[in-house]
Amino acid sequence: MAKSGKGYFREGGLSWVQAPEPEPHAVQLLAENFQIPEVVAKILVNRGLVDLQEVDVFLNPDLSHLSDPYIFRDMSKAVDRIVEALKNQEKIMIYGDYDVDGITATSLVFLVLNKLGAEVSYYLPNRLTEGYGFSREGIEEAKSRGVRLLISVDCGITAREEVDYAKQLGIDCIITDHHEPADTLPEALAILNPKAEGSVSAEGSSNVPGGELAGVGIAFKLSQALHQRLGQDGSELEEHLDLVALGTVADIVPLRGENRVVTKFGMNQLARTSKPGLKALIFISGLLGRPIGTGQIVFMLAPRINAVGRLGNAEKAIRLLTTKNEEQASAIARVLNQENRRRKSIDAQTLEQALEQIEECVDLECDKAIVLAASGWHQGVIGIVASRIVERYHRPTVLIAVEGKEGKGSARSIPGFHLYDALKECEGDLIRYGGHKYAAGLSIAADKINDFRERLKRVSEKALSSEDL
Repeated sequence: MAKSGKGYFREGGLSWVQAPEPEPHAVQLLAENFQIPEVVAKILVNRGLVDLQEVDVFLNPDLSHLSDPYIFRDMSKAVDRIVEALKNQEKIMIYGDYDVDGITATSLVFLVLNKLGAEVSYYLPNRLTEGYGFSREGIEEAKSRGVRLLISVDCGITAREEVDYAKQLGIDCIITDHHEPADTLPEALAILNPKAEGSVSAEGSSNVPGGELAGVGIAFKLSQALHQRLGQDGSELEEHLDLVALGTVADIVPLRGENRVVTKFGMNQLARTSKPGLKALIFISGLLGRPIGTGQIVFMLAPRINAVGRLGNAEKAIRLLTTKNEEQASAIARVLNQENRRRKSIDAQTLEQALEQIEECVDLECDKAIVLAASGWHQGVIGIVASRIVERYHRPTVLIAVEGKEGKGSARSIPGFHLYDALKECEGDLIRYGGHKYAAGLSIAADKINDFRERLKRVSEKALSSEDL
């Protein structure tokens, strides 16, 4: 262990920040009130948990702690439009994303609306041909299906042009998303995104701290609000908390506040799930009869769901999570397992090539950000590989898969470096980008990659100190 300055030490190739000694009175207050060991009380205080009510919610999460879904200012408009569509039998399409958060959010809203008698379908963009988020192709598919109402989950907050196009085609849009908004929001009928300015009422903002809900968490709030409006028993939604926990944990959002509540009860529900698809997935992952915690979700269940979206079209995963047929569920789970094996092979090959590039082209003594690019890399795995490089070198990392004159990139970051804000400073070099603090995606002209690399290195040089690395 080597000291590297006041409050810091180096171990295992990483710089660690040593937490300050917490205020003794605050520690004693928590230890006595909640009958917890002093060391646990110290950890809570150092995490900023000192308010007794907040600590109680953290230590004893309960479904009664869930906030009123109508803290979202546009929630009434969203629910009114869905109720209108239900009454008039208008066709509804859920527009999702191809990661676990987007897949579980799509499945949740589909199951809820389907049970309410809606004429509902879903659409997930193809990662390789369309990329992330709304596309004209997806909007045109909605039109061809006769859709009058489109509900986005885990995407759409930056889709200004696509929402305008949908309106021209007579399609109303409700945006539910948790990614960072651009300076100008889409002109949608309703926007549910706690990160969008003014989206959450002032009195409700403390219930969704920092916009930490995952996409599936916001989809759950919409489902809650809809059930309330229709006078439905909210307990019916509890059977879907397994999906909410799966998407929340897989998206690596902070497990505090509402996220902690839905994760605790969702993991309990996951262990006794009635969904044939989740049962089949648990079985093929070797988890039958074993405890399922966050580690099992992140490292065993989520990768199998993600695999089909990474390598092509994620709709198989939706069918898995929504089917009522056990034989179909088992068959799809086997496909997901096979795709995950193939994904691992591509992942390992890409990582090897990326590490070779780092050895040849990156100056780890000077560079505080890593940008790698190659033709032939698979778009579906570069995000995973970027995460592995961040773990190894503890630097913001962007991997770009180049095809022809354009590249598609995935970026991952470290504490202290807000990735979306950094990309915003580089937007002159990018075709498009989106994401949040720790993860983002981008498109870039191939001849702009070197300029982007140098600009991001300058941004990281200003933002990061040697202790951050």
